Amino acid sequence: MSSPDQIRAVNPLPPVVAAMFLVFLGIELVFQAGTSGLVGGPQAIGWRNAAIETYHFNGAVLTWMWETGQWPLRYLIRLVSYPFVNANFTSMLIGGVMFLAMGKLVAETYGALAMLAIFFGSAIGGALIYTIGFGSQVWLLGVFPPVYGLIGAFTFLLWRRLATLGSNQTRAFTLIAVLMGLQLLFGLFFGLHSDWLADLGGFVCGFLLSFLLVPGGWARVLARLRQE
Repeated sequence: MSSPDQIRAVNPLPPVVAAMFLVFLGIELVFQAGTSGLVGGPQAIGWRNAAIETYHFNGAVLTWMWETGQWPLRYLIRLVSYPFVNANFTSMLIGGVMFLAMGKLVAETYGALAMLAIFFGSAIGGALIYTIGFGSQVWLLGVFPPVYGLIGAFTFLLWRRLATLGSNQTRAFTLIAVLMGLQLLFGLFFGLHSDWLADLGGFVCGFLLSFLLVPGGWARVLARLRQE
């Protein structure tokens, strides 16, 4: 007989992580089915392009909203909708696998709501930093900026752990350094895309949000404010 306390070989995914991954995968499968002609007829070939046009983040639109003081919901939603529309299946698959790994760890450590806050907060922050860095004529789509935000939250945990152990805290940033280095390496061979700044911006936002969202973080902030 197996004991109910027996450690499972594979820990189940948190429901919120599994649900979000199924959304990423479902959207991509619809695009693939349309492109293959399995559903939707001839017009389905353009479903991905139509989704990109409607839901991608556009720096020019953000600049227009800022200058005019108008904030239509159909444009604001692009700040959080662009991660769900990827350029191709390969991009979704790589980003989705990274999301499963980082999302599981963050959701189990921080909680489901905090994971969502970091994901969407990093998506927004990455888009804003991208626009500030490269101006209004920027487009952004794909899951990578918020995934890098989850990597930022993971890095925060390592950073705190190394502090408690009295070790060099800069070691916590090894993963992001390797990922940025790989982006640069691939850029040398295939052309460097400017969206690396959105990824780095997402990472920074995820790291900073962790100060508040890690368990007990908000209480520590309030305690520090009361002391001052």
